[in-house]
Amino acid sequence: PRPIGSVNTIVNKNGRLEGHNTDFAGFTCLLRRNGISLRGKTVMLLGTGGTQKTVLAVARAEGAAQAVLVSRPGTVITISRSGPDNYTNLDRHRDADYIVNTTPVGMYPNNGECLVALENYPRLEAVLDVIYNPFRTALLQQAEARGLPAVNGMLMLVAQAKYAAEHFLGRPLPDAEIDRIDRELRGKLSNLVLVGMPGSGKSSLGKACAKLLGKRFVDMDDVLVERIGGPISSILSPGNETPFRNLESAVAAELGKENGQVIATGGGAVLRAQNVRALRQNGVVVYIDRPLGQLAVGGARPLSQSAEALAAMHAARAPLYAAACDARVENDGPFESVAEAIKERFYEILDH
Repeated sequence: PRPIGSVNTIVNKNGRLEGHNTDFAGFTCLLRRNGISLRGKTVMLLGTGGTQKTVLAVARAEGAAQAVLVSRPGTVITISRSGPDNYTNLDRHRDADYIVNTTPVGMYPNNGECLVALENYPRLEAVLDVIYNPFRTALLQQAEARGLPAVNGMLMLVAQAKYAAEHFLGRPLPDAEIDRIDRELRGKLSNLVLVGMPGSGKSSLGKACAKLLGKRFVDMDDVLVERIGGPISSILSPGNETPFRNLESAVAAELGKENGQVIATGGGAVLRAQNVRALRQNGVVVYIDRPLGQLAVGGARPLSQSAEALAAMHAARAPLYAAACDARVENDGPFESVAEAIKERFYEILDH
């Protein structure tokens, strides 16, 4: 811990207190598990706290060519030759290969906040964020949108806890425990979010999947009906969608912050990118794709009161569902089989 200047694990050994910093090993494990090498690379570190010092020590130990320390304006902390780096002059580091966020910006409950625009860094190879609540911060969602590896801090948390336990117990623990506990936590805490056309089976399949996964089921339409104090049709009609869409966005933002849910969305939840970002931050998004001919017309669905309106809606929204999802499951077979397929895809995405 001496190069870092902090400890997070203290052990009493025969009356003598011994300090360790297991975050160093935890972040190193995070790099290894994701196949990331910092050797010869330029690493941009966002933040000035203890975690930044740990990541900086790891970057140096891993042979990084340069570590750029970024702070808020007025905070003097840098190892750059060109003066203090802050969030107003980052354009001079467009050659960054990796960005690591060590700040709490974007962490629950202030989800959605972000310090940098990744479009300004054409050489980026990956982005890491030590935050693990939410799983996908706004920074990591930017990285995913560019097709870059986007790594959160959950595995680092689990790994450092394993190394701390070894100090407390005085014996080694299997490294396999890191992966087992990481997977268990992700499975328990991640949301399953179902998107798809009205009548595609999201609500019924969502209830079944909630039982299979041991999660709480939430139907966005039910929440909206409760907020409206009446049927959705009372504020949603063709040509007048804005009041409903605004309320829908507020509900998506609230639900997306929480963990351990199966969320059945309304058919139009994907129409706003902000909703997709909110639902993806803690969720695996599965597109329930049901053949157009099997979708019901009319009923309590104010925007699909005719076959023509339903077909036009399907043509417009299908690409949005496909773009928003992590996986697509066809709802054209036995109900139980479809629910099992969704469960399998949920765990496949988590293990990816």
